[in-house]
Amino acid sequence: MGLSKLEDIINYRFNDQNILERALTHRSAAAKNNERLEFLGDSIFGAIVADYFYLMLSSASEGELSRMRSRVVRRESLADVARKINLGPYLLLGSGEIKVGSRDRDSILADSLEALIGAIYLDGGFKNAHQFVLHWFSENLENAIRARAVKDAKTTLQEWLQGRGKPLPNYQLVKTRGEAHNRKFTVSCAIEPLDRELHATSDSLRKAEQLVARKMLEAIKACR
Repeated sequence: MGLSKLEDIINYRFNDQNILERALTHRSAAAKNNERLEFLGDSIFGAIVADYFYLMLSSASEGELSRMRSRVVRRESLADVARKINLGPYLLLGSGEIKVGSRDRDSILADSLEALIGAIYLDGGFKNAHQFVLHWFSENLENAIRARAVKDAKTTLQEWLQGRGKPLPNYQLVKTRGEAHNRKFTVSCAIEPLDRELHATSDSLRKAEQLVARKMLEAIKACR
């Protein structure tokens, strides 16, 4: 498959086509493959994302910056963007990988996109790699910032208690009902400031804990 269409999609023309071809070559296809470019691209990608959050969020702590970067620099995000640019059909894979459908495997797509980022950096410098990442990962970056702005209920409740020197919430699984495909979990939550226990039910343990934590926060506000 000609690579000019891929270059049109990513809006970048390679000066050295050999670098692009190497970025698309999986280890199953040739001894000279994209693993070294993947290593380089992983570092460049992480640096660009870290730089973006550092400059955009001057009040964010080191921990917050690390968590936001982790939301973006992960296999799922890379594979999603690889699919958006239709990277799979351009990959050079060994016959065995082709037979098992590896063109659409998350791990191979993610690694290949990192290799592509490394290739753009080598061929065109940091500026071009920077433009590529900020354009194709713009939605991931924005979602990470929005997630930071809205803390989950469990975290908020925990911080409220810690700020007042109180013990952490006590969550207990009270009941599980329903078939495996339609399971419901009921969770209780008890805290020292309130002399009562609250309950919430949802289709996952995590959601039930979030719901009961939110109920507890509302109960705390009502008692103030």
